[in-house]
Amino acid sequence: MAVLGALTIEPMTGYALRQAIRDVLGHFWSESFGQIYPALAELERQGFVTRDGPDTTFTITDEGTRHLRDLLSQPIQATPPRNGLLLRLFLGRTLGVEACRTLLTTAKADARQRLQEFDALAEEMAAEPEHAANTPFWQLTVSAGRHSAHAAIAWADESLAALSHVE
Repeated sequence: MAVLGALTIEPMTGYALRQAIRDVLGHFWSESFGQIYPALAELERQGFVTRDGPDTTFTITDEGTRHLRDLLSQPIQATPPRNGLLLRLFLGRTLGVEACRTLLTTAKADARQRLQEFDALAEEMAAEPEHAANTPFWQLTVSAGRHSAHAAIAWADESLAALSHVE
């Protein structure tokens, strides 16, 4: 889905696709780089993408766009959570209060960094008039990221305050 979706924006080489998935979709979707080239080969075999040019540019086909629309219409599959930070905090009595404070301080700094990245992304989107039709939808993902970062900062502050009463 991510590969086909990225190709709806513009035709890309496999390398450019890897970069786009990492740099753009990577804020909310992870994809193993080792899966991208086999996925492209399979999508080509199924007629969902074509390969052309000396730099091997991939383009989504009309059938690929229909297939992507079908994929996007399917119910979202929930994935089981795996959060190493929360697992460590849950076992904080064993880890120790000071180590938990360090984890929370790092999590807060990481959230502030993500917030700066989302702000920069919003500026980049505003400066790309060629993608104006996509911008309202892309802004939804940036907004979710910003809200998530703000929530993480508030939670870290609240958790650090709670730990100040623990010894």
